[in-house]
Amino acid sequence: MSKIIGIDLGTTNSAVAVMEAGKPKVIHSAEGENIIPSVVNPIKSIVGRVAKRQAVVNPKETIFSVKRLMGRKFDDPEVQRDIKWLPYTIKSGKNGMAVVEVEGHEYTPQEISAMILQKIKADAESYLGEKVTDAVITVPAYFDDAQRQATKQAGEIAGLNVQRIINEPTAAALSYGLEKEHAHTIAVYDLGGGTFDISILELGEGVFEVKSTNGDTHLGGDDFDQKIIDFLIEEFKKSQGIDLKTDRQALQRLRDGAEKAKIELSSSMETDVSLPFITADSSGPKHLEMKLTRAKLESSLQCKNSLARNPIKELILMKWWQLALLSRVEF
Repeated sequence: MSKIIGIDLGTTNSAVAVMEAGKPKVIHSAEGENIIPSVVNPIKSIVGRVAKRQAVVNPKETIFSVKRLMGRKFDDPEVQRDIKWLPYTIKSGKNGMAVVEVEGHEYTPQEISAMILQKIKADAESYLGEKVTDAVITVPAYFDDAQRQATKQAGEIAGLNVQRIINEPTAAALSYGLEKEHAHTIAVYDLGGGTFDISILELGEGVFEVKSTNGDTHLGGDDFDQKIIDFLIEEFKKSQGIDLKTDRQALQRLRDGAEKAKIELSSSMETDVSLPFITADSSGPKHLEMKLTRAKLESSLQCKNSLARNPIKELILMKWWQLALLSRVEF
């Protein structure tokens, strides 16, 4: 019997694990990393780190953050919100569902996600030395039925028999081994690349039940990056008189630079953002050279921090009696 793999199909990055000696073992990708960027170029049929590297030169055909579109209609306010900043084309497809268009070809979010899952499946098979047919895939606790069905369909397109769709906070609790403890109630705070949610889970007889959940589908690392991008665009416009918002290649370079700066500021007080030849005008090439401090980043993210508190406050107001029973909180 082949092993069942567990997949975290994330907004910005994905991961896969398998049980070994009773413990979950994260499987490294073919590139030697424990995560796979959730990035696809369907025209060139490349996925992951390789696809992310070429995004600067192919911004219109490089698809990322497709999880935000899963199971959503084109006229969904959340989709309309994403269209404003995503560099690729999103349009209305069959039954009004959101689809991605690249060079005249339409792809459903399920098909793009399936390409990521195929890469995950291939890496798992390479590690295990055997064919992989079964998987468990995690989704945010607030995903509705359409989003869950879309995730399952993506797995099936990738050639996987999706045994179960599990809530991400439940998977997180299981990874801590909390199911081995006595009956209790816990809160799981999950801030990912694209989404934030807080869930209250109740454990009884080794089984977790999500009692309540709240969150924000547009609050995560991607959104923090966007705040940095907005700051860089504003400062560059002040100094050079050029608006980079309409330059797709420049935006992708800014996206990469913002993510790098964010990561560096997690351990440093300041960092330099250096993007030579970011654009050009009649006077010649222009370079973006800026210093970004942690204080400036934190100031820019104040509104995002407030947004992160809102779902928690709402949950407290709605489910205060459950919170009173909490025995621990997991981040």
